[in-house]
Amino acid sequence: MTGRRPQPARRPAARRPSPGRRPAPQNKRGNKLGNPGRRLHAALMILSLVSVLMVGRLFQVQGFEASSYASVAQNERLRTVTVPANRGVILDRDGDVLARSVEARTVTADPTLIADPVAYAHLLASKLNLDETELAAKLGERPRRYVILAHNIDPEQWRDIAATVDPGTGKPISGIFAEVSSQRVYPADTLAANVLGFLNASGAAGGGIEREFDELLSGKDGQQTYERSSSGGKIATAGIRGSEPVSGQDLQLTIDRDIQYSAQQAIAAKVRETKAESGTVIVQDIRTGEILAMATAPTFDPNNPGKGSDENRGNRAVSQIYEPGSITKALTMSALIEQGVVTPRSEFTVPGELRRSGQVLNDSDPHGTERWTLAGILAKSSNIGTVLATDRISSQLLFDYLKKFGIAEPSGLGFPGESRGLLPKLDSWTGTTRYTLPFGQGFALNTVQAASIYQTIGNGGVRIAPTLVKSWTDKDGVVHTPAAPAVTPVVSAATATTVGKMLEQVTGPGGTAPHVQIAGYRVAGKTGTAQFADSECKCYRGYTASFAGFAPADDPRIVVSVTLQKPVNGHYGGMLGGPVFVEVMTFALRTLGIRPTGAKPARLPLDW
Repeated sequence: MTGRRPQPARRPAARRPSPGRRPAPQNKRGNKLGNPGRRLHAALMILSLVSVLMVGRLFQVQGFEASSYASVAQNERLRTVTVPANRGVILDRDGDVLARSVEARTVTADPTLIADPVAYAHLLASKLNLDETELAAKLGERPRRYVILAHNIDPEQWRDIAATVDPGTGKPISGIFAEVSSQRVYPADTLAANVLGFLNASGAAGGGIEREFDELLSGKDGQQTYERSSSGGKIATAGIRGSEPVSGQDLQLTIDRDIQYSAQQAIAAKVRETKAESGTVIVQDIRTGEILAMATAPTFDPNNPGKGSDENRGNRAVSQIYEPGSITKALTMSALIEQGVVTPRSEFTVPGELRRSGQVLNDSDPHGTERWTLAGILAKSSNIGTVLATDRISSQLLFDYLKKFGIAEPSGLGFPGESRGLLPKLDSWTGTTRYTLPFGQGFALNTVQAASIYQTIGNGGVRIAPTLVKSWTDKDGVVHTPAAPAVTPVVSAATATTVGKMLEQVTGPGGTAPHVQIAGYRVAGKTGTAQFADSECKCYRGYTASFAGFAPADDPRIVVSVTLQKPVNGHYGGMLGGPVFVEVMTFALRTLGIRPTGAKPARLPLDW
């Protein structure tokens, strides 16, 4: 065993870093913290990727989606409004204006531009004639950007509104705008209102000629698109595009405004005097069928139609039908004479009452047995005598003549709300129908149809459909006329002349209307007093008082038909309708320059 001492174990030699390589940093515990270069490199890589994505998106927005975004932005600024067409003027037969349109404004708001709706409502309510609370609600209708506040504001009124100062900013109000519109104006107020009709607040036709010829009168609206500023105003330099409106056509009526005024004044006064429910007057040219006046009372003001009732805004002359009573006896006499079964001198014994089909028929004035001629029966307005005379023709013939005279047939006017009347079909007649129809009970007509009976007789037995439109003028100034009215031969000229002479006896001594006289003129006409058929109670309640006739009797030119519904002070047609007839007829004859013929009145025997 040797004596060598054992050697201690060698410690491994420390590794020397390779050239150019820095030792990894350590924390206090000696742990490696990683390579900072790698961290920087990763960060740069991420930043580069984000930049690429952002540049790509920017390129996409600017290159591919730029037009889309620009379009959206522009659309937010664009505003398209309707440019109303000028509505056609309505004229009377002489060219006087009955209805026209004037420039106006429709006031709107953009609630998103109004910070304090309540304050704005307080400023503007009185200027717009609106309730302050309701206006505040409209101004606060966010997120809506378009709210209509008021129609038919005149330009001067709009300038006052636009100049209103916002007390909060000291500047003119913002968010309140105006669009050019038009307002319908009726210069003569209530004159021919029920013929003309009206436009409502939104500009829609509400009745009458305005509604019947709305398409012709209204024309075609245009459009205007413009760019708005941030405050909502129009940018003048941004350009305006759209389509131009096409003006409506002017319409000329057959109405004579002076005769219309006379008729309205006369019937309104009589309605007030008699406390009637309503009244109507028709004035018609016998030779042409043209209606010169169509008056209704009560009426309304088309400049403010909302204040009128539905009944008063309508046209009772065509819409209200009623049992006519004795004015249709002229029709019955025409049928009898045309058939050759009687003459004006035919003699009849007329009792005080007559029994037919279990019913007792009477005359309006009680009498004993009378000996009257056919002319006397008409002059005295005897129901019983009319029935006795009508016994000489068949029910079929009676029905046919009623239809020929236009009963229960369209008048030809085509007026909104017009009623054609009622006439029971022949196969539905009851036992008494053929006896009541001859004296005007059991069927219904309107005042225009009543006038048409007398136009037919005055025109030599030829019925000409009534007309209200004379012509219209298009945008190029070309005048158009409607198709000629329908012409229907009803009875011969000889029959018409004979019946005309019989109608003269009504206004002469011994007739029911001797007070219906016009100095210098011969007058033919007939009274009518009928019970009013009330639809509410489905019974007869009240009366219809009427008078219809023509003048000059020997050279007929003008028809006037008067009707009063449910008068309280009196009810006889001759006493109530007769004076209106005289007043209106006298004015019409003088206005149209129709002179008396100078011939002596016809005189036929009334009794035997």
